[in-house]
Amino acid sequence: MGETSTYSRVLLKISGEALASGGGFGIDPKTIQELAKEIKDVVTETGVELAIVVGGGNIFRGIAGSARGMDRGTADYMGMLATVINALALQDAIEKHSLETRVQSAIEMRQVAEPYIRRRAIRHLEKGRVVIFAAGTGNPYFSTDTTAALRAAEISADAILMAKNVDGVYDCDPVANPEAIKYEELAYIDVLNRSLEVMDSTAISLCMDNEIPLVVFGVGDSGNIKRAIRGEKIGTYVG
Repeated sequence: MGETSTYSRVLLKISGEALASGGGFGIDPKTIQELAKEIKDVVTETGVELAIVVGGGNIFRGIAGSARGMDRGTADYMGMLATVINALALQDAIEKHSLETRVQSAIEMRQVAEPYIRRRAIRHLEKGRVVIFAAGTGNPYFSTDTTAALRAAEISADAILMAKNVDGVYDCDPVANPEAIKYEELAYIDVLNRSLEVMDSTAISLCMDNEIPLVVFGVGDSGNIKRAIRGEKIGTYVG
């Protein structure tokens, strides 16, 4: 291992919006290439075993479709398929940087991705491959946040790194309120009691029950993923 890493195996949660351009929709080629290069640098320089869960909000959000009158189950399945599109795009971008990658889908689609098999995922990680988990948990009514918490527990990840469009957890929306206060550190129960927008309550409860710490940080600044893996003070630590 080259540089010192606080964690040996982590799960990186990337929102779908992080792959989009300024408008928040679609996949921006420049953005995804920059993210892929950072992932390659992180894995090769720190030796960390890296799994990824990517959202689908830049293409379709199940809960938004449900709010417009669509059947919730149907809308959620559409959202899961959106995450597969993002996972394949991310795989392509990472492999262009000569890093082996596997996409595992919770919804079986053998032509484009492996089915999710826990022991196979762990074996890929041990071989230095980046594993991208797609299609959520394969069940409606569960978010990709819950997927991240579940998969992190299943692969025995040391931490979940939450790459967001804001640089940490605030007491209110920092975009709407410039006076918003940023938290440096939080307990899981504080997140639940204060209804802070870190993860949904199911995901936070899973992390709390399995003692998986979260590091919430901004994805916009180059090098932040590496800083989080090194254990530098960045964003907000939840544990």
